[in-house]
Amino acid sequence: MKILSVQDMRELDAFTIQHEPIEPIALMERAARAIEQEIRRRWPASTPVTVFAGPGNNGGDALAVARMLAGDGYSVQVYLFNTSGQLSPDCQTNKERLDGVNGVDMQEITSQFEAPRLTADILVVDGLFGTGLNKPLSGGYALLAKLINASPAQVVAIDIPSGLMCEDNSFNTRSHIVRATLTLTFQLPKLAMLLPDCHEFVGELQVLDIGLSAEKIAATPTCYAITEESEMRAMLRPRDAFGHKGTFGHAVIMAGRYGMAGAAVLACRACLRSGCGKVTLHTPARNNDIVQTCVPEAVLEADPNEYFISASTDVADYDALAIGPGIGTEQTTGLAFIEQVLHSQAPVVIDADALNILADHKGWIQQIPAGSILTPHPGEFRRIGNHCTDSYSQLAEARELATRQKIYVVLKGHFTAVCTPDGQAWFNPTGNSGMATAGSGDVLTGIITALLAQGYPSGEAARLGVYIHGLAGDLAAEHIGEDSLTASDIIKYLPKAFRHMRHAQP
Repeated sequence: MKILSVQDMRELDAFTIQHEPIEPIALMERAARAIEQEIRRRWPASTPVTVFAGPGNNGGDALAVARMLAGDGYSVQVYLFNTSGQLSPDCQTNKERLDGVNGVDMQEITSQFEAPRLTADILVVDGLFGTGLNKPLSGGYALLAKLINASPAQVVAIDIPSGLMCEDNSFNTRSHIVRATLTLTFQLPKLAMLLPDCHEFVGELQVLDIGLSAEKIAATPTCYAITEESEMRAMLRPRDAFGHKGTFGHAVIMAGRYGMAGAAVLACRACLRSGCGKVTLHTPARNNDIVQTCVPEAVLEADPNEYFISASTDVADYDALAIGPGIGTEQTTGLAFIEQVLHSQAPVVIDADALNILADHKGWIQQIPAGSILTPHPGEFRRIGNHCTDSYSQLAEARELATRQKIYVVLKGHFTAVCTPDGQAWFNPTGNSGMATAGSGDVLTGIITALLAQGYPSGEAARLGVYIHGLAGDLAAEHIGEDSLTASDIIKYLPKAFRHMRHAQP
């Protein structure tokens, strides 16, 4: 599913109006009907509704929703803000259509506004400002956003919460953004809705199909998209019935200083559960008993140092390399890391402490081979990069790094973004909060490494690995809940995730 810019969405609306063809007011009616139906599905007609409508087309949507809800038997209070004395044409039309409708009490605010009391039983419909906003809310609108946020009322935002900009909110005033319980957005999600620091404003996100031109969407280029299951199923290769362990690849994983053997175990088990034919673990000799007991299928290659990784290994016979989970950041380990990466002919996954080593040696990132996959969480990426604290700037930096270095950056989070050398960012829709647990990243490293060893190109391995990782977490959460989920549970449900991918109906 594509994510389009504000300008692209405007052009999509215009193209639909011209080529369907449909009148703008009729398209607004269609959008309002989709909102009304979703509200009616979730809240009974006994729920009092307070609608805040702005002077533009978002306000026009809100007025149409108010009229429709009143027709369904809801009691609706409407506040139409028209402080400039000029409504958009479609907002004006819907104002006129609302006049005299039973069940609606409408006040048009032109100067003074006496704020209503918003109680817990009230449903607020936010239709103040839509996707065209390009600066923070101020004055009375900022105070209204604060009023809504301070109330116990549930809030449905039309298209986007008022005050939130569609993409870059790094300069926004966060206290002046409406916090929605539910955001009902039209046709396609907006970029900000997928970014971690905007989630508190979006609440639950639902995308409503209002029939905008599929032809225009397909023809519009974009740097951002959400991965869909159908793409991932098509990407998953069939297993060779006559294959042997060599057919399915040999991976080497460098992980686990003494005291962190668990990271090595999790990465190896995930790699084996993801179809890799053979896994060799390079780890300190002190981990021998733990690894041999917990992962008997893995081959253990002991590092010369008993407590931490101090030397590279010959990877000539390996199909993929992963390095980083639990290795620590000792100086000797750092030197072994860069030597290993520089001399590896196999595709490389760089994770965890290997990323921290890169953060300590900024110049080394220039030496990372093209096609490598980096899997940082936001904190790790901040240390590697320019210390960006907002999600939009961090995503932009990850895309720039991937493009400049010809590598893949997997920026982990609720909607993990896989940034590719061609400037794309693919957001992943699978996964849940239960996966925010120690070792989850080690499992992801193992999955991606297994796919690389089986011959998947780096971009496919990264996207498919992230998707299956999240799917396994979702399947686990269905059975044991998010609160109790552990990294080992994700591995336990990998077989079900792969089976789902291979046998689910399109």
